[in-house]
Amino acid sequence: MTTHGGFEPVFCTIVPPHVLDRLAQAEDTALAGPARRTLERDALERTRRRLTTVVGAASVAPPAGAEPARPHRTVHDARHGTDLPGHPVRAEGDKPGKDATVNRAYAGLGATFELLLKAYQRDSIDGNGLPLNATVHYDREYNNAFWNGEQMVFGDGDGEIFLDFTIPIDVIGHELVHGVTQYTANLTYFGQPGALNESLSDVFGSLIKQYTLGQTTAEADWLIGAGLLAPRVTGKALRSMKEPGTAYDDDVLGKDPQPATMDDYVRTGRDNGGVHINSGIPNHAFYLAATALGGRAWERAGLIWYDVLTGGELKQQATFADFATLTVKAARERFGEAEELDAVSKAWEQVGVRTL
Repeated sequence: MTTHGGFEPVFCTIVPPHVLDRLAQAEDTALAGPARRTLERDALERTRRRLTTVVGAASVAPPAGAEPARPHRTVHDARHGTDLPGHPVRAEGDKPGKDATVNRAYAGLGATFELLLKAYQRDSIDGNGLPLNATVHYDREYNNAFWNGEQMVFGDGDGEIFLDFTIPIDVIGHELVHGVTQYTANLTYFGQPGALNESLSDVFGSLIKQYTLGQTTAEADWLIGAGLLAPRVTGKALRSMKEPGTAYDDDVLGKDPQPATMDDYVRTGRDNGGVHINSGIPNHAFYLAATALGGRAWERAGLIWYDVLTGGELKQQATFADFATLTVKAARERFGEAEELDAVSKAWEQVGVRTL
């Protein structure tokens, strides 16, 4: 990709810094060591991303002869190193191999591509057939997964707190949707626009899981990262869209800090102004709107959110109120004065966000 046209790719991880900070202070070195090394690695990758933004990155185009509206996936193996992208181990059309991590990454890339194409007529994350590249087995005991502006990267986890980061398909979708945001609204990664950036990835990550499993809103668990936490952890996921603040409550990890409404909005300078924390508020609004409408969430509520993300009116510095106002407008324009408009309006009212 390039940084032309105003794109400013950011380094986005699925595990928030506040979680790793807490782990890094654990008395047990088996827990603290991997967390500290992950924080150090994330800091380095974040710096590299800033440098790439300044000097520009190479443009990535579909391979010659590639069919439009078809995925172009390549999964690489870092072999526990940190050089990206690593060794190619599965290309588009290759049969599954013996490495389950590689197969899950490949499938997750495909599931994301399929939802974007089938539900929203979008050809890959940039809308123009961008190849989907991923690297697995990154570093040793690396407790994160990230989108670096150009590709996906997955750690294997430490086995104590986090398991393999390719296990939850919504984690894969979450990170890839950061790419969609990068190529569309390009929301600033700080404060409320940063929390919207994170929320949009949670929303569409959840929709990718629901679409893949064929779930209705009532059948979905509305959890982000279910299956990622190791058995010793008292928790069910990284975040809950249904009940923000309830995903985990653990002696080591602490308690899930996400608020569900503006009454509990967290003002902090950490985590880029709380982007992974306050995202619980717009997450909950989407859950409320989707469940009020029922059926398949990607068809109506998801379409409204997608219209706002890609419609060209969402500003880089958008607040929750700005985004909410645009969803109300989008609901009216697409569905008229119908139940969709009512569901969206009430959802934002319930979380305490006023529409302008």
